[in-house]
Amino acid sequence: MPHSYDAIVIGAGHNGLTCACYLARAGLKVLVLEQYHTVGGMTVTEEETLRGFWSDIHASGYQLANLSPVPRELGLLDRYEIIEPDIPFSHAFPTGDIISVHRDIEKTVADIARYSVKDAATWRVLMNRFLVEKDAITEAMFSPPPSFPVAAADFAASPTGMDAYRFSMQSVRSWANQTFEAEATKTLFGSFATFLGASPDDAGGAELGWLFASVLQNVGNNLVKGGMNRVTLALAEDLRAHGGEIRTNALVDKILGDAKRATAVRMESGEEIPAGQLIVSNVDPGHLVIDLLGVGMMGQEIVDKMQRYEWGDSIFVMFVALENPINYKAGPAARQSAHVHLSERSLDFFARIYLQCRAGVLPAAPMIVSWNDSAIDPSRAPAGRALMKFVILSVPYVITGDATGRVPARTWDEAREPYADYLIDLITANYIPDLKAKILKRVAHSPVDVSRRIISAVRGTLGQGAFLPYQNGSLRPIPELGQYKTPVSNVYLCSSGSHPGPGVSMAPGRNAAQVIFSDLRLDFSSVARISRRDL
Repeated sequence: MPHSYDAIVIGAGHNGLTCACYLARAGLKVLVLEQYHTVGGMTVTEEETLRGFWSDIHASGYQLANLSPVPRELGLLDRYEIIEPDIPFSHAFPTGDIISVHRDIEKTVADIARYSVKDAATWRVLMNRFLVEKDAITEAMFSPPPSFPVAAADFAASPTGMDAYRFSMQSVRSWANQTFEAEATKTLFGSFATFLGASPDDAGGAELGWLFASVLQNVGNNLVKGGMNRVTLALAEDLRAHGGEIRTNALVDKILGDAKRATAVRMESGEEIPAGQLIVSNVDPGHLVIDLLGVGMMGQEIVDKMQRYEWGDSIFVMFVALENPINYKAGPAARQSAHVHLSERSLDFFARIYLQCRAGVLPAAPMIVSWNDSAIDPSRAPAGRALMKFVILSVPYVITGDATGRVPARTWDEAREPYADYLIDLITANYIPDLKAKILKRVAHSPVDVSRRIISAVRGTLGQGAFLPYQNGSLRPIPELGQYKTPVSNVYLCSSGSHPGPGVSMAPGRNAAQVIFSDLRLDFSSVARISRRDL
C-alpha cells in the first residue's frame, strides 16, 4: 500500500518548503517532492568551479528576507548566520568612478553629493518616504493580494491614490528625469529595475527601482555564511522536525484527478502517491497548468491564457574561481560591496541593452552584476583564493544576431564560451583590470543551461514570469490563479509565479499557507507566533 499524505508539495525551493513548514506545524502529514538532487530550487549552493569554491547558483542576496516574518515565525535564525556588509551595493562606471549605497544613510548621502548635492537631499526624502510606508509595504507583501477591483477602489478612495497609481505605472526614465539631475544617480537607482526585467521605458519600472534600492539601504543586502542553500536547509530541518518528509531526485510527471479535485501525483517512475487533502505547487505556473494539470483538469481557456504568459528576459551567468582577490578600477569600496552594478553612466545604455536583447541580439555592453562572494564571505573559497559571480541581465533566449562582433554562433551551446570570453575581456578592460589574469577556472551558464538545470527557470529566467503591471498582485500569474488557488478545489500555487513575485522573501509560500489554512478552517496565527526571543 502506498503511503498516504494530507498534503503533497511539488518543489523544494524556499517557497515550497515555507508553505510545507506551516502545514506541518498545523499537524498535516506533508510530503515534499523535488526533482533536483538537493533542496533549494533557486537557492542552491554548489562547488560549481573547483573544490572548496561554493557558489550560489541562482539567488545570492538575503534582501527581502530581512523584511520577512518567516525566519522568526519558524525559528530559522539560529540555523544560519547572516553577514551584513556595510555597503549593500555600488555602481561602478568604466571611467573608474563609483557611487555607493551604505547602510549608514549619511554616508550614502555624502557619496551621492559628490555627483549632485540636490540628488543627495532627494535620496534622503525618498528614504524617509520608504520608512513611512515600510510597514504597509511589508504587510502587502506578506498577505494575499486584494482583488483588482478592490485595489482599484483603494487607489480611488485615497487622497493620494492617483499619485500612487501613477508612480506604480511610471517608467524609470520618466521618474529619474523628474527626480534626479546627475546621470550617475539616475543610473544608480534606475539600474535596479533591470533586476526585474524593466527597461528604462517600460511601465512600472520606477517603483521597482525605488523600492529595491530603499530596501537595501534600510535592511541591507546580506549574504548567508556558506551560501543561500543554508536557508532552505534550515527550512528542511524545521519541516522534518514537525513530521514532514522530503524526497529528492523525485520528478512529478502528472497531477491526477478531475476538474473538481486532485487525488494523487504520478511520478516519472510511474509511482502514484495519493494526496489526502491537497496539493501545493512550487513549480512555475506554466508547467503546473499546461503539463501537470492539463486541459482535462484546467479547461482550454486557462491553458490558453497560460500559454501567452510572459516570462521576461533571460540571464547569462559566470562563476569564477580566482587565484587571489581582484582589484576594481573604481577602488576598494567596490570590493567591500555585496554586489556591484557595472555599466555606463546613462539610461540610454540600458535602453540599448533591451533593444538588442528583445531583438534576439547578443548585447555588446550588457548590464553586469558583480557579486563579491568570498570578499564578503571568506568561507566561500579556500584561504588566499577568491570567488566571484557575474550575472548578465537581459540576454536573448533565442539568438538571431550579435552586437559584439565576436560570436558568430546562433545556438547557445555554441555561443556560450565565445560570449563568456568576450564578457571577461569587457569586464577586465573596463572594470576589473586584473580579473582575466587571476582566473583559475570559469564556468558559464547560458539561458539554456539555466533552464536545463531547473525546470522552473523557464527560458533561462529567474522570476517565474515577467514583473509587469498586468502580471502583478492578484493578476499574477493570471487573474484566475491570482489568489494561490486553481479551479481544481484542492490544488494551490505557492511559487514566485504568484504575488509578490521573485526574490527570497518566502512570501508566496507563507501567503499560500494562509489561504490553505482559511480553506481548511485552521487558525494560521497559531503557527505564526513569533517568540519573544526572536523579537
